[in-house]
This record gives sequence, C-alpha cells and structure tokens, in this order.
Amino acid sequence: MKNKILIVMLCVGPVLFSCKNAEETRIETSGPEVVDFRLLPFELKDVTLLEGRFKKGVELNEKILLNYEPDRLLAGFRREAGLPQKAEIYGGWESATLAGHSLGHYLSACSMMYQTTGNEEFLKRARYIVDELEIVQNAHGDGYIGAMEGGKKVFEEEVAQGIIRSAGFDLNGIWAPFYTHHKVLAGLRDAYQLLGIEKALDIAVKFSDWIYEIIDDLDYDTRQDMLRCEYGGMNEVMADIYGLTGNEKYLEMSRLFHDNFVIDSLAAGIDVLPGKHGNTNIPKAIGLARRYELTGDQTDRKTAEFFWDRVVHYHSYVTGGNGFREYFGPAGKLRDRLGPNTTESCNVYNMLKLTDHLFTWEGEAEKADFYERALFNHIMAHQHPETGEVVYNLSLDMGGRKAYQNPFHFTCCIGTGMESHAKYNGHIFYHNNEELFVSQFIAAELNWEEKGLILRQETAYPEDQGTSLEFKLEQPLKLTLQIRYPSWAEKGMEVRVNGRRIRVKEKPGSFVAVSRTWKDGDRVEVKIPFTLRLETMPDDENRIAVFYGPVVLAGDLGPANDPKVHEPLYVPVFVSDHRNPAEWMEPVKGEVNTFMTRDLGYPRDVKMKPFYQTHDRRYSIYWDLYTTEAWEKEKEAYEAELERIKQLEESTIDYFQPGEMQPERDHQFDGEHTRPERFRDRPARTATGGWFAFDLEVDPEVPNALVVEYWGGGYRRNRIFDILVNDVKLAKEDITSPVGNIYIHKQYDIPEELTAGKTKIRVKFEAEDNNIVGPVFGVRSIKK
Repeated sequence: MKNKILIVMLCVGPVLFSCKNAEETRIETSGPEVVDFRLLPFELKDVTLLEGRFKKGVELNEKILLNYEPDRLLAGFRREAGLPQKAEIYGGWESATLAGHSLGHYLSACSMMYQTTGNEEFLKRARYIVDELEIVQNAHGDGYIGAMEGGKKVFEEEVAQGIIRSAGFDLNGIWAPFYTHHKVLAGLRDAYQLLGIEKALDIAVKFSDWIYEIIDDLDYDTRQDMLRCEYGGMNEVMADIYGLTGNEKYLEMSRLFHDNFVIDSLAAGIDVLPGKHGNTNIPKAIGLARRYELTGDQTDRKTAEFFWDRVVHYHSYVTGGNGFREYFGPAGKLRDRLGPNTTESCNVYNMLKLTDHLFTWEGEAEKADFYERALFNHIMAHQHPETGEVVYNLSLDMGGRKAYQNPFHFTCCIGTGMESHAKYNGHIFYHNNEELFVSQFIAAELNWEEKGLILRQETAYPEDQGTSLEFKLEQPLKLTLQIRYPSWAEKGMEVRVNGRRIRVKEKPGSFVAVSRTWKDGDRVEVKIPFTLRLETMPDDENRIAVFYGPVVLAGDLGPANDPKVHEPLYVPVFVSDHRNPAEWMEPVKGEVNTFMTRDLGYPRDVKMKPFYQTHDRRYSIYWDLYTTEAWEKEKEAYEAELERIKQLEESTIDYFQPGEMQPERDHQFDGEHTRPERFRDRPARTATGGWFAFDLEVDPEVPNALVVEYWGGGYRRNRIFDILVNDVKLAKEDITSPVGNIYIHKQYDIPEELTAGKTKIRVKFEAEDNNIVGPVFGVRSIKK
C-alpha cells in the first residue's frame, strides 16, 4: 500500500530523550482502503533478510518449493477441463477432493518468494501457472477453474439448485470446496498484486463471476446451511477483488459468505468458539478485518478485534498456538488439553495474518508482542532446521515430539508452511510518513527509497539480547524511530544513539520513540536483558512453562524414539517452594539460552533450551510444579500407582497389543471396518461401525478378568461399544466423555463358566450402531 494523504503531528522534546506523541500520526493509502492507519508495512522487496535464522528458514523453504513440479499441481485442473495432463497428479491431499488447494498456496508462495529472494525462477513459475489456468478457464468457457474431481457438476447441478448436503468439512460429497476456491483465488490475487501479472486478476474475476452464479439465487436459509461447511477466507478474497476492481458485486459476495451461527454471535460479544474448528473460523475474522479496511464497517472491525482478544487471551497456549485436535475448547481451560495434536500450524499462520491487520490500525505493541511470541515459539519451532520440513500439529504434549511432514503429502499445513517461511521480511518494519517502527528484531536491511534511507538491523536475536540499527542516508532526515519495548522486559530496555544513552520513559508493552534529525552513519544500540519467568496455565497456576525473554524453553527428555517414554515420571515433576525459576536454574556454559535445573526435577533434572531449537528429541514445555509439602502427598499416590502397575503385571496371564502385526497374528486377530492407529506414539486399534476379535489365554483354575487400557481424554464422536467373551456380552462401554488426560485401565470380571475347562477365550469388541470402538491400547487377562 502506498502513501496518499498524510496527517502529521510530531512530538516535541530533547533530541536524546524518548517521547510520546501527544497526538498520533496517521496515514492513508493510495489504494481502495477508506480508513486511515497508524502504520503500514513495507513491500517484501523493500526488506532484505541478512544472515541468520530467518534467512536460513527462507532458504530451506526455497529448496522445497523449487522441488515441486507445477505441472503435477496443475494436472487435476487440466483433467477437469478435458485437457490432457502434462504430468501425474501428486498424492496426499491433492489426490482427494481437496485437490487444488496446494496450487493456490504454491502460487502465493512463489509470488512472495520472488519479492523476498529475487529468484527469477519463482516469477517464471508463477507466470507459467497463471498461463495454464487461463488455458483451463478458456477450455471450460464459463469462468470455472478447479481440480476436484466432478466438482463443477456438483456445484452446477446440486448446489446452485439449492440441493445442499453440508457438514463441517463436506459439501455434497466434496471436501470443503470453497476452502480450495479461496486458496486458488488468493494465489491469483497475490500473483497480480506482488508480481504485476495482469491476467491473474482477469482469471480471478471470471472465476468469481462463476461462483456468484452458483450462490446468488440461494435463499438465506439454504446459504446458511451451505456455510456450515468450511469455506476458508472467501469473505476476505471477495473483499480483495472488490478492492481491486471497484465492482460492488464482489463486496456483496464477501457479505454472502457470512455465517450467522458464528460471526453474528461474535459480533454480539459472545464467545461461541468452544467446540468450533479453529482453522475454519480464524479466516472469517481475517475477512472481517479486510472488509473493515475497504468499507469502514465498524461492526466488522469490532468483531475481528473481539475474536482476536478471545483467541489470544482465552484459547492460546504459551507458544501462541491454539487448538486441541484442531478445535477450540472452553475459554480459559487448557490444563487438560495437552497432547500430540495441539496447536495446528494453519491456525497460527492465520492468527498472524489477523494480527498484522489489527497492528496496522493502531500500532499497539500488544499485537507485535503476540506476533513475536507465535513467530519464535511456533512458526520457527515447526520448521526442521536441516530439511525444512514442517509440522502439522506442533505437539505440546508432556513428553511429546515433533512429527515432521513429508512435503509431498500436501496437507493444509504444508500449504500454509509454503507461505509462512516466505514472508518474514514483511513484518519487521512499518511506517507512516513521519515515523519508522521496528516491530521485530530480525536481521534485515530496509530500503525506504522515498526517504533516501537504508536502515540496517544487525542482530542474532534472541541469541543476542538486543539489536543494532545503522542509518545510511543521502541527506539528513527528520524522523521518529519507534522501537518495540517488549512486555516481557522485566529489567527494562536500554537505548543508545551514537553511544549516548537516552532516557526511556515508556513502560514495557509499548514503543520507545526517538525523535531527531538522523544523519548518515547514525547508530542505535538496543539492549533488552532477558530474565527467567514462569507463565502458567490459565486454569492451573501449578502447571507452568518457563520463558527466557521472548522464548519458551523446552526440557530435553531424550531421543525421539526413546523406549522409556511411557514410564511413570518420564516427564519429571518440579519440586520447589520458590516460584522464581532463577533460583532453581543455572546457565549451561557455552550454550546460549540454555539452562539446567538444579535439585528441582523428580526423579531427574533436565536441560532446558529454546523450543525452536528443539528437534528430533522428546521434550516438554509444560511442567507440574509442586511445593515440597504438596509433593510429599502426591508422591504417595505416585508410589501407589507404581505398586498397582506392578501387581497388574504380576497377575497378568496373557497380554494382547492391538495395532501391531505380530501380536495380532499371534492372537488370531480378525475384524471388519477396523484399522490400526497410533496415539502418543502408542499403537492401538479402532473400529467404526464394525468389530475386531482375538484370542486371549486364561487360567481355568482361578477367577479371571479382562483389563483394557483406554485414553481418558475424551472424544468428539461417540465411543460406545460392547465387549464380548465367547459371544457372551460381558459389558457395554462408553469412553466418549473425558475423565482425565491420562491412560486408564478398566477391569471387567469374566464369569467363571466362560473360562471353566478352557485355556483360551475369544474376546470381541463390537461397535454399537455406527459408533466407534476404542481406541484400545492394550488388553490383558489377569488372575483376580
């Protein structure tokens, strides 16, 4: 966005004092936005990343992106247009009815990467993809472009006629088709805006016109039913096309993609997020934010702000991520929502997009602080530092590990990962005509051509506890430099200009303003001392995470495949009568930002280092902290549990491990509509509307019982099933409701007549109606 009208109000004060503007400077754009802004970002091409962690992250992403073949991403589009495929369709989600979403992400990523790196190959690929989509669109003849098999027919013959079969991720048998349409349209938008490919906008407009014909005649209730299926950011991209064309039809379309059951409740200040899918709903708020910028609609703005506040303050973990098994839970209730499937990366990608919109409106340091939190503790943490592979759900499980994805599986998080690691440079510096904001401390060089200024930021932050800024100027420049003063900076912030310290009057959680006439060679040094501090679960002050400055620390527990992971207290508890971590952690010599707990962990102390540096290891970032007195009481329960497990092992006659090939063969396993699963790296078996059965040894001379191991964390879909022994119903079980974030054992006594004279029984788990059996993690026969 370029400057158009500038309303300038400068602070007055001594040159070497920080100052606050009595009245804030605002800026307008030269584009279609009708509101003014506190600040605006620079274009990606204006900011060059320097050597460091973020440049390396871009380079890793670059290798992966250039390894993809555009013709394989385009194959489904050509097939659906009746054109010969030039290459085989990729597998993963691209072989399902979500086909096409990856092409949209890829086109966006290529557009960003060209601006970020200047690599001409990205421009070449983007132009090729747009040319191919034009051929596809012309072949259809009506504006349509799509790769989902049979998708066009479903839309024209069913959806357009008001025949709607809608579920959370399924519309008339197609997996979230509007979600995919959004990604393709967003890719075309980015190719037009970032690369200047004119025909990309023409293709997007024609495709939007086709969509309009599908949904325009639907009545309100039918359309609301349709919108129960995830529709991505359709309200955002339609607003963008309105902004680019000025055609009110696309603004109308943006408003048609508005579901009353979520958005209207949020607009009324009601948090209806519990139980809602995270990545279905965050893009809706982004769309509201963008529409506010183009229309000035205050309801859209307030709803987007309310959404951000609720997610950040009531639904987010310490990493800035949100969601458990992709869903929001009860507000402020996170203690028991830990596991391998926490914090979907798409959610964080989208929350950062929303944050960036809100940050430009008022320039609030709170928004920049959250951006830093999520950027360092999730986005950087989910990319492998050697392969560039990314994580779908970034596990916050106590004793978890990071599960990196094959880049060719093409999940949603592979797609957003393409973009997340292509645009770091767009979120470092911001401006209005009289102020330059340093929002993130990342090594980069800004070329503000309009001002004749090159600002070079040199830092290895957060390995460095601060940053330096050097001015290169064609002529002296009167400017207010605004430097973020992080809210976590408990020991203050030191700012020096050309070696001379300035008085910082601002408080943490603000920007420090340094107003002066800058000259070529001026240098600003910023020091922000890090401190150790605790952050707690909102619903349990004794389940804690440890931060050092901006980074959350992970305790290194062992290798990723550690066989000890399921032992009791594999994740130590912390025992201390003091809550200041500086009293029980000491730095590890020669390892930056790394500490060792000291006489704290039971049964062992742990090394703690930044989560973003923790890879291919077992770890925990959350810990249970006990006082000495509280642990003595808890220790009794722990020792009693060890004794219970010991007795269970001693009384075991036979043990069956579901989900593993050899044990299932050994126990004559059979079943229908069943499949093996893994949860927390443990094998298990489920059956959906089906059954599974196996043999188990028993002792005919004594009373016997079955002991079955389940997960106690609860499930969204009913887990109701029968347990039979020799075709006699032993019990009806329901494990749907949560009883605790732990594995549980349930015992079922076996009538003696079923084991009399027998050394084996046939055990069967059978779903009730179309419910789900299990997962079952283990079954044993025991002597009662």
